[in-house]
Amino acid sequence: MKIGDRNRASGATAVSGPRPTGYSSEGRAAGAAAPSRDINDVTTILGIPENELTPKVRDAIMTLMREVDTLRSELDRSNKRLGEMEKLADLDSLAAIYNRRAFVRELTRLIAFADRYGEAGTASLVYFDVNNFKAINDTYGHAVGDEVLKSVAGTIVDNVRRSDVVGRLGGDEFGVILVQAEGARAQEKATFLVDSVRQNKYLHDGTEIEIELSFGVYTFRPGDEPAAALAAADEAMYAHKASARKAS
Repeated sequence: MKIGDRNRASGATAVSGPRPTGYSSEGRAAGAAAPSRDINDVTTILGIPENELTPKVRDAIMTLMREVDTLRSELDRSNKRLGEMEKLADLDSLAAIYNRRAFVRELTRLIAFADRYGEAGTASLVYFDVNNFKAINDTYGHAVGDEVLKSVAGTIVDNVRRSDVVGRLGGDEFGVILVQAEGARAQEKATFLVDSVRQNKYLHDGTEIEIELSFGVYTFRPGDEPAAALAAADEAMYAHKASARKAS
């Protein structure tokens, strides 16, 4: 999930959304042939009139210019590939959301933001766990279990804001960082997400598989460490799960 676009330099027009695939930061199609140059491009910079260049020097300059353009094109392609690899490294192997490493990185960043800006940076961490997931795997098989996890991830993503962060923490556990939400508001949103997942039953061979989630909420405090915040939300989730078992 995206956290937000950085502000552009003063005087520049802000543009939201991703650039078209295959384009470098300079707007040229990645992999496209480098633009042709004229000898005057260099002679103007060097201050040497073209008519004073010997044929050998002229050829050497033109060769150098072509090599520079080729290197620039290769750099554009390398940067594009690097960006794609970085995105893949952040994705969970099963669902199209952050993996644990990327989620913890964003958690660290948002905790630091909350430390710096106080109430303006308020955010809460919600820790979700799929109830009786082992029974789903045992009854329908691991392939269906994987599809159930994808369904849960998709439902959560569809019902949070772009500024919120969603990740899979491992197995059947998910994390959501709700930006600008604390206490009762975060609890309310977590309950809404649980209800949304419950209503979006997974259908397998004509059989509806009901999906129930337990959750725990922890609102960031000054000086929090990411590991401590995760542990607190995890503990709250297990308390919620135990309470639900007693009530049933």
